[in-house]
Formats: sequence, C-alpha cells, structure tokens
Amino acid sequence: MATPYPATPDGRYFVVGGRLWRASNPGLSAAERETLVAKLMDARRAVGAAKRSGDTTAEAGAREAVDAAKRALGERGAVWWSDGAPDLNRHMARNSRYADWYAAIAVGAEE
Repeated sequence: MATPYPATPDGRYFVVGGRLWRASNPGLSAAERETLVAKLMDARRAVGAAKRSGDTTAEAGAREAVDAAKRALGERGAVWWSDGAPDLNRHMARNSRYADWYAAIAVGAEE
C-alpha cells in the first residue's frame, strides 16, 4: 500500500509530523494484507458507531478488534524484523537512529 508519508530506508517506519510509526509487515501476502486491512477498517467503523451510540461495551470490543488487526498486520506487538533492532514506534525521528536521514528529507521538503 502506497503512503504519502516518507518511509525510512529500511521500510520499518513511516513518518508523520516528525514521528515514526511502524509499517505493516512486508512479509504478508497481498491477500493476507487485504483481509487484515478490511478487518481493521470494519473495527474502526465499529468504534465510531459504538461511540456515536454511547455503547461503551461495544466500543471496548471494537477497540480490541482494532488492536488485534494492527497486531496481525505487524503494526503493534512483537516486531516483524529479526535483526534485534529495537522498536522505535512513536519516537521522534530526529531523536532516533534515523535522525540524519530525516534531516536530509526534511531539508529537501523545504526546497
């Protein structure tokens, strides 16, 4: 899935507002990814519907479904890479091992 946000050179994260967000596991097949994204979107819609109706029990269940889908996609939980690198999800790019890369693309974006 293409994203309008810059991806780190290793493809582990994309950057939004200077913050690193873990990308989906590229090892998933297209069919697996499509199924999981559909489940994620269904769960997100269910969160919204539950919030609008004020059903806190349904909202909690829908949030659990969102979490399960994001874990299956590799965006949460155990990392999908195997080289022992730490998870930097939600860290600021400028304060990470991607700082030089991020500074270079940030400068390029201003030109």
